[in-house]
Amino acid sequence: MRRESSQERALWTALVEGSAPRKNKYGNQREGKYASKREASVAASLCALERAGHIKCLREQHPLVLVPSDGKLRAVTYIADFTYIDQQGQYHVLDAKGFKTPVYRLKKRLAALLLGIKIEEV
Repeated sequence: MRRESSQERALWTALVEGSAPRKNKYGNQREGKYASKREASVAASLCALERAGHIKCLREQHPLVLVPSDGKLRAVTYIADFTYIDQQGQYHVLDAKGFKTPVYRLKKRLAALLLGIKIEEV
């Protein structure tokens, strides 16, 4: 029978209690408050564009309702990584994508068909 080291025991206890750092689903590394390094770099460049006055109304993690709730059914929402308005007044929805899941592809099509919003991937 193998004896556990104190470090292994501490990691196991943290995992059971829910305080252990989890590995991200798609292997990305969190960067501050952002889900990935790519998202953090996109956020930094968009913030710089907003400070320079090239874009306005920059929002992060903005929810878009694709299908409203109806009684017992929940609403279908898409949470955009970034939304902003450019100098010409056009509304942009950006998503820092590394891996396109089937759910994302479906929500992208719903946004285009139902709301007329084209999601730009960076």
